[in-house]
Amino acid sequence: MTTEVIDIIHRQPVMAILRNMDPHRSVALATRAWDLGIDLVEVPIQSPDAIPSLAAVVKAGAERGKMVGAGTIISSEQVLKCVQFGVAFTVAPGLDEEIVKLCREAGLPHLPGVATASEIQTAVRLGCSVVKAFPASVLGPAWFKAMRGPFPDVSFVATGGVDASNATAFLDAGAATVAVGSALADERQLDMVAEIIASRR
Repeated sequence: MTTEVIDIIHRQPVMAILRNMDPHRSVALATRAWDLGIDLVEVPIQSPDAIPSLAAVVKAGAERGKMVGAGTIISSEQVLKCVQFGVAFTVAPGLDEEIVKLCREAGLPHLPGVATASEIQTAVRLGCSVVKAFPASVLGPAWFKAMRGPFPDVSFVATGGVDASNATAFLDAGAATVAVGSALADERQLDMVAEIIASRR
């Protein structure tokens, strides 16, 4: 995993996930995220109709010097698409050794999804120092605190069911970053997200 991506995750408490949005809406919320100080933006491509949104956000990010990642990467075809569009990093819901290897060969930092100590250990063996803990709302903050003990050098991105109301609990428990989606579209949560970012820098 490139040092640049690791450094950003270590200093960036919030990642924006833009799922199931058309290109215009995706770019609008990505811009909102960047304006808030969120440098990590992910666009999941769980279906082919999400590809145009990814392409649009990658282009908008390039114009601002921002890295954009692609999520829900579970096939070799998706990895090829990521390379084609100039994606900066990839994220998956689970741990797939073949996807990890393909991304490494393509020069793409990859964040595999994990939910158990065994999966974390396998991810570390495969060279992944940053992982996506999913689903965070089911795992709970205590899980992050427990996993920090045996895996002090692993950075966890808490994903799934995280919003402005519970993000701090996950960060305090040991998550390096929390991934939020709906909070960016909710005016009531935007100020809370901004406060979290400001308090962690």
